[in-house]
Amino acid sequence: MAGSRPTMEDVAARASVSRALVSIVFRGVPGASEQTRQRVLTAAAELGYETDRRASRLGRSRTRMIGVVFDFSGDFHAHVIDGLYRSADEHDYEVVLSPATPHRSERQAIASVLGERCEGIVLIGPRIASTEIADLSRRMATVVLLRQVRAAGVDSIRTDDQAGLDLLVDHLAGLGHREIRYVDGGEAAGASPRRTAYRRAMARLGLTPQTLAGGMDEEAGAVAAELLLGEASVSLPSAIVAFNDRCALGILHRLRGAGLHLPGDLSLTGFDDIAAAGYRHNALTTVHQDTTALGALAMDRLRARIEDDGAPGTRLLVPPRLVHRKTTAAPPL
Repeated sequence: MAGSRPTMEDVAARASVSRALVSIVFRGVPGASEQTRQRVLTAAAELGYETDRRASRLGRSRTRMIGVVFDFSGDFHAHVIDGLYRSADEHDYEVVLSPATPHRSERQAIASVLGERCEGIVLIGPRIASTEIADLSRRMATVVLLRQVRAAGVDSIRTDDQAGLDLLVDHLAGLGHREIRYVDGGEAAGASPRRTAYRRAMARLGLTPQTLAGGMDEEAGAVAAELLLGEASVSLPSAIVAFNDRCALGILHRLRGAGLHLPGDLSLTGFDDIAAAGYRHNALTTVHQDTTALGALAMDRLRARIEDDGAPGTRLLVPPRLVHRKTTAAPPL
C-alpha cells in the first residue's frame, strides 16, 4: 500500500529470497551466505526498511532492555534521561520510559516496567519508601538516581549535595553576604540532604542558618517570594539559596515583579543548571549536575547488577560545579 512502511515480506520479495532468510540476516545468526546477506541488506536499504529492535529481541534470553521511572513534571529528570540514553546506546541497551504523572502514580509506572521484558530498572528521584525499593530489587536489578537509598542490593547514585551547597554558600559568603536564607524543597526527593547540607555549610562559616518553606517548582518559589515580601518591612536577607532552579526562577520572577533588582537588591542561586537557568533573561547562578556522568554510572552499576544481582548495594557521589551568572553580586551597601 502506498505510504505504508516496508515489511520483512517486501524485503524478501525485493531480494528474491524467503522471509525466513531475511529474518536470519536481520537477527545476525548463521544460515545465510555472505552473498545473500548483502543482497538482503541492499534490498532493505533501497526500501528504507528499519528493523524493529524490540521485536528482534523477543526470542532472546537477553532483551537488553532497561526500564526508567521518572517524574514527568521534573525538568531536570529530562536532562538525566538524556544522559542515560547516551550511555545505554554505547552498550546496546534499549531504554523503556515509564513516567509518573499527576494521574499515574509512581507505583503504576513501576508496575508497567515489570510488565515488560526489562532486565533492570532505574528509578530517578523516587518518592516511594526504601522498603518498597528493596522489595523491587528482589524482583529486578535496581539502581536509584538522585536519591540516597540504604538498602541491600540497591545502588544509589546522586550529585554530592554537601559539595554543591558548600559551593553556593562559599560563593555568596565570598561576595560578602552574611544573611543567606535557604528556600527549602519540602517533600521533594533530595530535599532532606540539601537542607542538611545548607545548615552544615552555614555552621562551618559561623553563620546562622535560616530556612523558608518552599518546594520543587516555580509556583512554590513564587509563594516563598510572597512570604519574603511580607517580611520586607522588617528586613530582607541579602541572599537566597533555593532548593532547585525551578523554585529559584519562581522567586526571581516574583521579586522582579515587585520591583526588586537582582542582584542589586538581593542575590539568588538555584541548583541543577536546567536549560532555563542559562536563558539570558534569567542568567541564574546555580550548581551544575553532571548528567552525563550520572547516566554513565547508572548504566555501569545496572549492567554489573544484572550480571551479579547478589552484590551489595553501593552509594556513589558525583561532584558538582558552580556556574556563576548574573543573579549574584556583593550585597548592597
